[in-house]
Amino acid sequence: MVEPLKDRANQLFPGIAIAGLVAISAQFLNEHYGAPAMLMAILLGMPLNFLSEEQKTAEGIAFSARTLLRIGVALLGVRISVDMVEALGLPFLALVIAGVLATIGFSLLIGNLFGKDRLFSFLSGGAVAICGASAAMAIGSILPKREHAERDLAFTVITVTVLSTLAMIFYPILTGSLGLTTDETGVFLGGTIHDVAQVVGAGFSISEETGDLSTLVKLIRVTLLAPIVLVAALILRKGSAPDAARPPLMPAFVIAFLILATFNSFGLIPEMAKDAASQVSRWALLAAIAAVGMKTSIPKLLEVGGPAIWMVVTQTIFLALFVLGGIWLIGGAPQTPSLPGLSG
Repeated sequence: MVEPLKDRANQLFPGIAIAGLVAISAQFLNEHYGAPAMLMAILLGMPLNFLSEEQKTAEGIAFSARTLLRIGVALLGVRISVDMVEALGLPFLALVIAGVLATIGFSLLIGNLFGKDRLFSFLSGGAVAICGASAAMAIGSILPKREHAERDLAFTVITVTVLSTLAMIFYPILTGSLGLTTDETGVFLGGTIHDVAQVVGAGFSISEETGDLSTLVKLIRVTLLAPIVLVAALILRKGSAPDAARPPLMPAFVIAFLILATFNSFGLIPEMAKDAASQVSRWALLAAIAAVGMKTSIPKLLEVGGPAIWMVVTQTIFLALFVLGGIWLIGGAPQTPSLPGLSG
């Protein structure tokens, strides 16, 4: 029993180590130069595409892209609790949920206009609607195997991360020019920017109150990742051919996410354990996205084409207009909750 495990570990270690080194490099660039860590991880990984075909590293890179991804997404559950939902209030909770669902539905409707199938539409729409790169990777893990799966995933991660970074810079300027209040700005930033890190950057660039509220709204969007992935897995399982490999009835990482979120809601996870799990989640996702980059061929990535870029841009604009319209319709924003620990 021990010997096979040892052999398996030795087989996986080189590829995992390479993915880890790329993740460390991406984090270094993030901390010293402000570059988005997820974007840097995939861009640094792509020139190492040849390693995904090397016998010594191929298995470990594949493991990182698949299993480390699911571990990272599952551990996001420690950041979610029922208290967050209560702090936001029913009208804005409904707006956040409606924004996510409407964006995914809109994406499925416009896919044909840009020459993309429903699977790509769901992948990109889910990434825009929920939580950027993390959502793209979680959704990508349950989609049926197809020829360009890794290429489409890498494209989506790069595109939503770039757009999220641009939003981090320009959305605070936009909210100021529209005359939104501090709390309305927090709801808008948290409800529209794709990645958590960019939401934090945009919110706290305005004020601590805006940063707390925008992060809260963003984490509620993250909460929707588990049920949407679950429903999608059920639909894909039902629609698959009888002789085809069917997705699991309920992905294990979704179950783990929900269990951790439930434990956190009841205060059963110590603060030290939450901090540790959050760090493990971040590094697992960074290593996973680095591995996805290594499995992506740059020439094949370019085959996705300009229409796909405009499709993701259109999805992003739709979400921004939907949330902005909702804020104006509701006519106010919730009181900024006290969220110690989120501002970091």
